[in-house]
Amino acid sequence: MREAKRLENLSEYYFSKKLEEVRALSTAGKEIINLGIGSPDLPPPIAAVEALTDALLHPNAHQYQPYKGQLRFREAILDFYMEQYGVPLNEASEILPLMGSKEGILHISMAFLNEGDEVLIPNPGYPTYAAVTKLVGAKAINYDLLEAANWMPNLEELEEQDLSNVKLMWVNYPHMPTGTKATKEIFEELVAFGKRNDILIVNDNPYSFVLNDAPLSILSVSGAKETVLELNSLSKTFNMAGWRIGMVCGSEAHLKTILKVKSNMDSGMFYPIQAGAIAAMKTAKEFIAIQNEHYIKRRRKAIDLARALDCTPLENTAGLFILAKINSEITSEDFIDTLLHKHGIFVAPGSVFGSNGEGYIRISLCAPEEKYKIALNKIEKEKLFYTT
Repeated sequence: MREAKRLENLSEYYFSKKLEEVRALSTAGKEIINLGIGSPDLPPPIAAVEALTDALLHPNAHQYQPYKGQLRFREAILDFYMEQYGVPLNEASEILPLMGSKEGILHISMAFLNEGDEVLIPNPGYPTYAAVTKLVGAKAINYDLLEAANWMPNLEELEEQDLSNVKLMWVNYPHMPTGTKATKEIFEELVAFGKRNDILIVNDNPYSFVLNDAPLSILSVSGAKETVLELNSLSKTFNMAGWRIGMVCGSEAHLKTILKVKSNMDSGMFYPIQAGAIAAMKTAKEFIAIQNEHYIKRRRKAIDLARALDCTPLENTAGLFILAKINSEITSEDFIDTLLHKHGIFVAPGSVFGSNGEGYIRISLCAPEEKYKIALNKIEKEKLFYTT
């Protein structure tokens, strides 16, 4: 049986393959310090765990749940958005829970894109945007994000192109992998750009509370709901990545369209997970502050590590990663492979995130502080220098 044509130009997700390699090295007895993946290692709020376990005994806990989630869950998201972003939402019509925001990328693409439609994809950016675009038969059009322009899109330059076939634009601020924070001004410009060109702007916003004193939602822009959707997630904010809890927020019309896809793809989110999510969001202010104390310490160590590798880290960034520029003539994949196989330290190559990520490495903050110290000591002891 031959695979579907939609897979012809699609490969297995990089980290799916690379982590198998890392596991194989560990199984063979090599000690690996894994600083490559953004999977939070800190625990979720204890209140969330307790709410989940208590809800297991609820009489309806093990039945199918509403496709739009429990009303209490949507009300908790409403409160969270109002308290954290100052964005008012309608719990009945402008919030759609998802089984992780990654699911939303597929659902949104299936809901709005026809074969041959064009999609603006950030370069560098999250690889799933381009992969899903190909899966649904649409055409990915990369737009440049460059360090010299503070990793922001040049909308004037984009409008000099033919945008008549562009239906959707992915943006992601705070940005992964660079950690760049959005400003209210760039969100206003993006909303205006979407309206002028009849393009649906989708902001993927899972990192806004990690090392960020001023979290923003693109939905805070006046009139944004006419042309904007926002994805969000509890994965990074509350260390609940494995729970698969996300949401998409926007206009009733847009969410009804997405629900046509979603309601044919799943049968609702497990009731106890919704109960745990409600409890987590109620802890937001205190929990986020405590969590960021850990990430501040880890960021310092990750920056020290990058410099020890003769790389220049981006600073004053948000999110779970440090992006660092390689200061030698070596590809990012060769750099990280040398680091992994010779020295037992795994970080991600910037090239995975697009051609504009080449020449950089990405170091995750999702490891205990002691791991960075061990990696730094190893590098300094072994006097690593990468040259051409």
